[in-house]
Amino acid sequence: MDNGERKPTLKDVAALSGVSVISASRVMRGAPNISAKLREKVERAAQTVGYQRNRIAGSLRGQTTELIAVIVPSMSNHVFPQIVDGIDDALKGSQLRLVLGMSKYDEAGEAAILRDMLTWNPAGVILSGLEHSDETKTALAHFTGPIVEVMDSDGDAIDMSVGVSMDEAGKLIARHLVDQGYTRIAYVGAWGERPKRSLKRRLAFEAELARLGHPIITSVILDEASSLASGAAGIEMLFAKDLDLDAVFFANDDLALGALFYCQARSIAVPGDIALAGYNGLEMCQSITPRLTTISTPRFEMGRLAGQLIRARIDGADIATRQQMRLELELVAGETT
Repeated sequence: MDNGERKPTLKDVAALSGVSVISASRVMRGAPNISAKLREKVERAAQTVGYQRNRIAGSLRGQTTELIAVIVPSMSNHVFPQIVDGIDDALKGSQLRLVLGMSKYDEAGEAAILRDMLTWNPAGVILSGLEHSDETKTALAHFTGPIVEVMDSDGDAIDMSVGVSMDEAGKLIARHLVDQGYTRIAYVGAWGERPKRSLKRRLAFEAELARLGHPIITSVILDEASSLASGAAGIEMLFAKDLDLDAVFFANDDLALGALFYCQARSIAVPGDIALAGYNGLEMCQSITPRLTTISTPRFEMGRLAGQLIRARIDGADIATRQQMRLELELVAGETT
């Protein structure tokens, strides 16, 4: 057969492997109850003739594909890549494959990406956070597959969720700073505080500081994306206010590390002159000197559990809607406080 003249078909696979077209189709679809011998024979034939299954053809007939639509805000730091890695790990050994979109913390952007992805009839959807636009909620209300929201546990899930408590995170770091003797404390955020999760953490942080008798002195919320440069800009703005601060909590570790490098370049002692704390527990934070105080979040585990929930539901497991899994946070007391 000259494969240069036409695309190989399922009939070619069936003929070469000596089985019926129906049997070849079941193997290529990953159907259950197929012997290892039959699967190996058909897959070897498919490879020999160069056959590639057209997953979209099924979706055009109203069936779902084996695609899992995953929408995250960004892949520019180590937070969301670890979640995506966890999802991918959970899908190994199945026919399910993830496709990725990035919203840049823009609700309209998330809705547009979701709308496009739903035209591919994905088998499931994974989103970041519990807050979404009305357009996104409407689209998901008509989606019949499993939905998992990751990162946050403070709120109601559309279907299923895996996350950590933003309220707990804010309280943890507030108590730590006060326990260390800091009383003039500030906060720095980014992305215009569009991530509702960082807003929840800040509000919990401020409320706990007030409860402990040391209300927050000031906050700086940058419009720019979270980065080392933004962290440096944020702490420079705080120093310009001349408020005699002794500690700063940052919305994430990227910002905190940027502030640390800024201080080191100007011989500002950390924590002698100013204490710094972040959020997320990025691995690099424990490899620098001084080690950053932060709150570690189980990001890979979140992604893995989200993928497992999706896979289990698709396989027919009876997992109720509104299923929420809350994972534990860990305060990592480094040398910057």
